[in-house]
Amino acid sequence: MATEITNATTLSKPNSAVTRPLKPLTRAYVTFLAGDGDYVKGVVGLMKGLRKVRSKYPLVVAVLPDVPKEHSKILADQGCIVREIEAVSLPEKYQNQFARAYYAINYSKIRIWGFVEYSKMIYLDGDVQVYDNIDDLFDLPDGHFYAVMDCLCYAYNQRCPDALQWPEAELGPPPAIYFNAGMFVLEPSLSTYRDLIRTLEITPPTPFAEQDFLNIYFRDTYHPIPPIYNLVIAMLWRHPEFVELERVKVVHYCYAGSKPWRYTGKEENMDRDDIKMLVKKWWNIYNDESLDYKNYVCSTGGGSYRACEPANLLTSPIRGWRPSLRNGPIGHLDPF
Repeated sequence: MATEITNATTLSKPNSAVTRPLKPLTRAYVTFLAGDGDYVKGVVGLMKGLRKVRSKYPLVVAVLPDVPKEHSKILADQGCIVREIEAVSLPEKYQNQFARAYYAINYSKIRIWGFVEYSKMIYLDGDVQVYDNIDDLFDLPDGHFYAVMDCLCYAYNQRCPDALQWPEAELGPPPAIYFNAGMFVLEPSLSTYRDLIRTLEITPPTPFAEQDFLNIYFRDTYHPIPPIYNLVIAMLWRHPEFVELERVKVVHYCYAGSKPWRYTGKEENMDRDDIKMLVKKWWNIYNDESLDYKNYVCSTGGGSYRACEPANLLTSPIRGWRPSLRNGPIGHLDPF
């Protein structure tokens, strides 16, 4: 039996004992972290990348309960606002319906629509890095869902007999314009949050999970933004004619072997000069101690990242509905 969605106060009001931002915030970046693996390195790199490009807005990290407290402290010490959420749990029997079984946990991204103390947020996966300021995206007109178009031959190549096929019988034709869900601009809303959960309960499973689900849900309000805001790294060899590497603001290291903190260069397509350059660029930011929160605050007098204190930033969990699904998709971290 699924529990009831709790009231708006429970969804958005943090524990009163928690250190809060020093001034009201209406905009923020947000990412998602699950488990005790090494993805925490990606989130640290992302925080330092936002700091390097002098973003005006903080980074909220939505963490599941299985994230070790040590990892949460690492993130808080880097100036992140760490927010615990509950997982969106799906039955195990659906896990063989998806391109990767581990995609399941990423449906928990839906919880960020409950962060209603923010009027607008930019979601970034933990394997994303920001190389130029993208604060301008917060000024896009309200009422739309913004993301970068994805390559359908990457996910659902209809010309390849071995490729995954869109479940047209269950869901109708695929969206005319399909986006990558590793980066998007959203407006938190309790009504949208509740409707996402209700819709998820009746949505058949699809191979690319929460990315497919969000494409279906926002198909009527989606507006594409230029690909410089989310370079899916496989575009370098699949569609080089569309890549302007010198103009790219955001790189999404979402292909097998491309995670900088795991990079060996041995996997397919990973021994390319452009890949090596982008991996080195990520490490330059990650290893730059001047971008650590404590050093940045000391050298700048606080700057835009004085908005939150690094100690005790863990908020209470969002208490939401754990859907008991007869049919439902499973989420993912990277669409490879």
